[in-house]
Amino acid sequence: MSLRDRLIVSLKEAMRAKDATRLMTLRLINAAIKDRDIDARADGNESGVPDDVLLAILSKMVKQRQESARAYEEGGRLELAEKELSEITIVEEFLPRQLSAEETEKAISSAIAESGASSIRDMGKVMGVLKSKYTGQLDFGKVGGTVKAQLSEV
Repeated sequence: MSLRDRLIVSLKEAMRAKDATRLMTLRLINAAIKDRDIDARADGNESGVPDDVLLAILSKMVKQRQESARAYEEGGRLELAEKELSEITIVEEFLPRQLSAEETEKAISSAIAESGASSIRDMGKVMGVLKSKYTGQLDFGKVGGTVKAQLSEV
């Protein structure tokens, strides 16, 4: 079942279960996807955006909610922080499993080998390979430092 189909089925189940938080979060996801689909149609892609773009949308939504939860906690608004954290768990259901630290190291090593990177100047190539293979499985903001470290050893 495709990611879109899983989202639609989950949305219908949330409606039947009258789970307001889940329903609201799934509707936000669908709205973000439809927005991207409209942009894709304007560019001539009638079938909408592919699953890798959907994963990027979901990853972005998780990051936004993490930042919001952190801001709410710092501001003493714990009920709003809890709401954001509950939305994160719902969005993460549709993301692939995150790679462990060891798996991340291996993925970076293979991306360096595949791209033929030899210095930090080639970091963009390595990140491109990682994004094409591991979208949704890696936090690319955190991976950048590890990529730099491995490239400086090469």
